[in-house]
Formats: sequence, structure tokens, C-alpha cells
Amino acid sequence: MISVAKMRRTGQGVTTVTDVFGTSHKDVHEQVVFCADEQSGLRAIIAVHNTALGPALGGTRFYPYESEQAALADVLNLAKGMAYKNALAGLDHGGGKAVIIGDPAKDKSEALLRAYGRFVESLGGRYYTACDVGTYSEDMDVVARESRFVTGRTVANGGAGDSSILTAFGVFQGMRASAELVYGTPSLHGRRVGVEGVGKVGHRLVELLREDGAEVVVCDVDPKAVERVRQRRPEVEVVADAAALTAADIDVFAPCALGGALDDETVARLRAKIVCGAANNQLAHAGVEKQLAERGILYAPDYVVNSGGVIQVADEIRGFDMERARAKAAQIYDTTSKIFRIAADEGVPPAVAADRLAERRMSEVGRIRAIWLGH
Repeated sequence: MISVAKMRRTGQGVTTVTDVFGTSHKDVHEQVVFCADEQSGLRAIIAVHNTALGPALGGTRFYPYESEQAALADVLNLAKGMAYKNALAGLDHGGGKAVIIGDPAKDKSEALLRAYGRFVESLGGRYYTACDVGTYSEDMDVVARESRFVTGRTVANGGAGDSSILTAFGVFQGMRASAELVYGTPSLHGRRVGVEGVGKVGHRLVELLREDGAEVVVCDVDPKAVERVRQRRPEVEVVADAAALTAADIDVFAPCALGGALDDETVARLRAKIVCGAANNQLAHAGVEKQLAERGILYAPDYVVNSGGVIQVADEIRGFDMERARAKAAQIYDTTSKIFRIAADEGVPPAVAADRLAERRMSEVGRIRAIWLGH
């Protein structure tokens, strides 16, 4: 249940909503901005969960939500996830996210993206945006024509380019840490890995897995995405859908499509011993992490292992260096292993251990910002 208080108009097309509360203090968002520009057709929401560690950072999702309420629920959830992701990635950034309501194939235009850029700029640096589902580096170049607070740009314009490169690399590092705990070796060689979704990130993960000697099974709702993988890796097996994939004889399940992949039915039929993938918000509801633990399935928290992309775009803000960003993303292996140790020591699922570690950093580092610097 979401209740919204203290709404105020701040200018044409902008409504700022503060005091957006969920069921606990952890769900409180510092700021939510509703953006509308009638001429370009822009309808967007920017959510800032917190700025305890620094300015909020998170991508812009362009998606045909069935309602504004659905878009609001998604952006609030995604912004909170970014706060935890950025904290565990060791970044000096808080959590934020934005959604543009519409079909990117039909509604995306220069005018719409530039109007959106004006709204990002109006927040004065409290929120940095980047790419997400439905948006690309080329889109960020357009947004950046109206805002200074844009990352994830093209190489031609001084950016890092496609952030899916380090996202896939980070997921692979998390998978290696998971394999070390379950199988005693940080390698997927000889293991059978099921990848749901072989789009931006998934197809790159398939490459890393094959290079490591893993057997790979895939599925995707887009036949073109599957065909792209098969053209490069004809040995990869294809199944009809996610239900068939999760019921297959696999060692590792890698959800790399949209969120909510792990619900009660999926967990009940899952044969894999490890779940480690790139999708955000993989747990369909609270309690799924306990079901996984009860079945002896190791879950690598999604916002930990998929943080390579945000590490990449955060590095771009100070002048991108791929070697530096890749070295930072490689630390996902160590962070994942640390979370597994905390989970074992405290007798909690890894998802709970990850939350505790992220909240600890936000609290401890956020407190330091209370020290007055005189400016």
C-alpha cells in the first residue's frame, strides 16, 4: 500500500511529492517528481529513494505501463533497489530511478527526450540518470542536451557506451562466488546454466559462460534474441519458455529478463542449486528468499551481482576508464562471498544479509555527512 502526502506544484508540468511512505521506514522516499509535457507526449516519474551516500543514481525505464499507478509502484521499488545496489557496489551514490510511460517503439522522440532532460536538470543534481529497459546510450546523448546530470552516454560523446558489458561481467563474478560455495570451485566449467532472457545482458552472459566451459540453455520471448545467440553459439540449447527452463535439469538458473521471476510456483519446480542472474527485483514477494533457502537453493541477491552496469556509468561521471571500472566490477565476487559468509554466521538467507550490509553502509557513511564542513 502506498500513501502519498504533501503534493505541491513547482511549475508547469511538474508535481513534487514528498513523504511517500510504504509499510516501514525503509520504504520512505525522499522525493518523487511527476513530469508531464503535453506537446511531446512525455509522462514520466522520477523517484529519489535516498541521498545518504551522495546524489541518487539510476537509469530511465521507458515502458508501456498499464496505468500511472503501476508506473509509480515500479519506480518506487526500482529506486529503493538502486539505493541498496549502489551501497553494496561501494559507490558514493544514493538510489534513484525514473520511468517514462509509453511504448518506446512508437512514442520516443527527440522532443520527448529533451523535455525529460529538462526535468532531470530541474532537480539540480540530486538525481543522475542513465539507460535502462527501453533506453539506450544514444537516447542519453539527447537527454544530455538539456541536462548535465546524465551518464551512460555513447563513446563518441565521451561516455562508456553499453553498460550491459560490465553488468554481464558482474553477474558472472557473482555466479563464480556462488559456484565456489556450492561446488567448491569458482568455475562454471561443466555446469549446466539456464539463462532466461538473452537480450542486452543475457547474450553477453552466455558468451562468458561458454568461454568458461559451461553448458548453456536459454529462452526468450523474442525469437530474434534467441536467433542472435544461436548464430554465434549454435551449440546453445533452446527451450520454449521460462517454465520449461526452470523445470529443466540445470545447475544454475540465471533470470535476465524482467523482475518477479521467482514466485511460489517457480521455486517449487526449480531444479537448480544456484540462482544468480541480471534481472532486477527477481523475488516476486517477501518470503521467497526463505522458500529458496528451505529448498537448499543458493540465491545470489540480484542487486549485488547485477551492479556492474551502475559501476560502469558511475565511473563515467568522473571520466570513464574501462580498466578501473572493470576492476571495481570484479569486486562483486568478493562482495557476494562476504554476503554468503554473513548469511551463514547470522543464520539468515543471503538476501537478508545483503540488505543488512547495505543498510549498515548507508547508516554509517550517511552519519558522517552530519559533520559540518563550513560550506
